[in-house]
Amino acid sequence: MEAIRIYRALNHTQRATFLACFLGWTLDALDFFLLTLVVRDVAAEFSVSVVKVTFAITLTLMMRPLGALIFGMLGDRYGRCVPLMVDIIFYSLMELLTAFSPNYTVFLIFRALYGVGMGGEWGLGASLAMESLPAEARGLASGILQQGYAFGFLLAAVVYWTVFPHFGWRALFVVGALPALLVIFIRARVPESEVWERERAERKGASLGIGRLFAENWRLLVYAVLLMTAFNYMSHGTQDLYPTFLQKQRGLSVAQTSQVAIVYSLGAICGGTLLGLYSQRWGRRRMIVIAASLGILLIPAWIFSPTLPLLIVGGFFMQFMVQGAWGVVPVHLNELSPPGWRGTFPGLVYQMGNFLSAPAAMLQARLAEHFVRPNGFPDYALTMACVMVVVFLALILLAAIGREARGIEF
Repeated sequence: MEAIRIYRALNHTQRATFLACFLGWTLDALDFFLLTLVVRDVAAEFSVSVVKVTFAITLTLMMRPLGALIFGMLGDRYGRCVPLMVDIIFYSLMELLTAFSPNYTVFLIFRALYGVGMGGEWGLGASLAMESLPAEARGLASGILQQGYAFGFLLAAVVYWTVFPHFGWRALFVVGALPALLVIFIRARVPESEVWERERAERKGASLGIGRLFAENWRLLVYAVLLMTAFNYMSHGTQDLYPTFLQKQRGLSVAQTSQVAIVYSLGAICGGTLLGLYSQRWGRRRMIVIAASLGILLIPAWIFSPTLPLLIVGGFFMQFMVQGAWGVVPVHLNELSPPGWRGTFPGLVYQMGNFLSAPAAMLQARLAEHFVRPNGFPDYALTMACVMVVVFLALILLAAIGREARGIEF
């Protein structure tokens, strides 16, 4: 009922703005997750190992801070909307070109460039959404906005299920170019952020400069980057190699893997929305600590369940907690952000965390080759479980020692 009340209190412009930001992140995530579902097939196409293809995922993540910095600075200087539209067109084009990669090297180049575009979208979309909504709506909006990531994974699973068996992996990346159409909606329905316009008028149009951001806020930057590194390890550590685990260690088919992915994506959506809403009342840091603590308890069900139904239940609740914690991130970072750098700060620290956690999938794949099962094959389950215990504990510690600015007026 509280969520319905918040929604009804928004005007048409606020709803349209939020929808555009949500779809931008959803379709960005769709493009990213398509590769995680076809790692084995891309490896076979280019005659390389699974580890080498996971490096493409790593490279995408490593390039995201560059995109966050470039498009974030453009967003702070020229407004949120125009840089956001340029960014969406750019990452959609790189996704399309991926489909026509003639070899592994060109494939890596397009995934790196796609990473630049992916890195720019989140910061601009999150700042535009948070600045356009009243303070009391931020918690719920943050939870829903961040679950664009889970919706993107859900869409990727559906596309994989319906397109891949008939047309192969390249067709997936052609479908992934469709987000470019979102620019039409943004151009027609989304106004510029009033908060940005007011802040720009107060400083008489002058840009604060990236140098001042680092000089005046370096302690906050270091803390936020460490926090987002733990967050990104949590997310990628539970998702990127999970389809490979399901197929190679549990022997699931393409259809079964897609169905499991759909179920735990629904868990992620529910968790992010609910915990984002509750963070408005209970606090941002408290919700992160609760979700990470419960995540540790869910590891046996998530990865070691003896039957498929139990594995599905474990996956649902694991992603409920993982993305439940993530549901707090957009509002938490925007509230912590120094005024004047809200287009740059949240996206930059988020993507720097991505950069530092970029080797997550590759690290797990390599560790799994050392922790082999009795049959001589990699033990993905044991590897992922051990890594996630460490990651959850690190996140709990970092959230506990930080600060928050819940409900601050922009």
